[in-house]
Amino acid sequence: MEEIRWGIIGCGDVTEVKSGPAFNKVANSKLVAVMRRDGTKAADYAKRHQVPKWYNDAAQLINDPEVNAIYIATPPLQHEAYTIEALKAGKPVYVEKPMTLDAEAAQRMTDAANQLKVKLCVAHYRRAQPMFLKVKELLAANTIGDVRLVRLKMLQSPNPALITKTADNWRINPAISGGGLFHDLAPHQLDLMTYYFGAVKNAMGIATKQQENTKVDDLVAGNILFENGVVFSGTWCFSVSPQDQADSCVVYGSKGHISFPMFGNKITVTTDQTEEFIFESLQHVQQPMIEKVVDYFLNKGENPCSGEEALITMKLMDDFTRK
Repeated sequence: MEEIRWGIIGCGDVTEVKSGPAFNKVANSKLVAVMRRDGTKAADYAKRHQVPKWYNDAAQLINDPEVNAIYIATPPLQHEAYTIEALKAGKPVYVEKPMTLDAEAAQRMTDAANQLKVKLCVAHYRRAQPMFLKVKELLAANTIGDVRLVRLKMLQSPNPALITKTADNWRINPAISGGGLFHDLAPHQLDLMTYYFGAVKNAMGIATKQQENTKVDDLVAGNILFENGVVFSGTWCFSVSPQDQADSCVVYGSKGHISFPMFGNKITVTTDQTEEFIFESLQHVQQPMIEKVVDYFLNKGENPCSGEEALITMKLMDDFTRK
């Protein structure tokens, strides 16, 4: 392949700005078709984004000879089936996070990619963003000395602003999402932890429903011991008051600490002095990752996030929620 010609399965809200337009802005990449079960909405998306083709049937998009790579942006319930269907058609897949509903399904997807020898990437796109790459650089440079522990807090009131709004609010239906807002947000954070600190030795957690009339856990607490001795502790709660909302990750070392949010643009490094790094907001948050995926599909780079790497995150979420 000399050019990646993308087809999107599930051209919903998440693709409007975060990812969709970036496929036409990356070198050697073009968005040629989109699919949504509601044909009227698919046609509208195609018209607004100048996409040549639209479908209301995923199989038709997958088998379109002009499409040579698939981006799956449906809710997690459909990720496994569409991924395996596309892989069987010989088309590399870029699938949204969370990779799927649980670790067992993620394992099947990874196994299928390996058995069929077709490329699979997972959209843990913070790995490619300048701010989070800077954190990795600071850690590698031993800026805060030997890392001891990590404390993460994601505290939000019900219906937080940082969640992409959808008409049916599928994220709080565990049959579709896998487990509520924790399953929507935690993949970003847990993937970064394994990206920064490597292999997991063991993990455990607790999860509970504290609000009435909810089908999903709204409070999750989890701990990880990494093979290198770093200890992680995270708390996710989606029922606090607005004034108590928090989004913070603090990495403590023998010489100081690094703090940064998951949804923000500033890193603060505190040792014997304090230094701040400010980053410009990205118009399309997935564009740096899509650049790396395109290079990988064209055999010009490594896989920026493999099924095996994303499977680790799925296992951690299962460990924390005791699935």
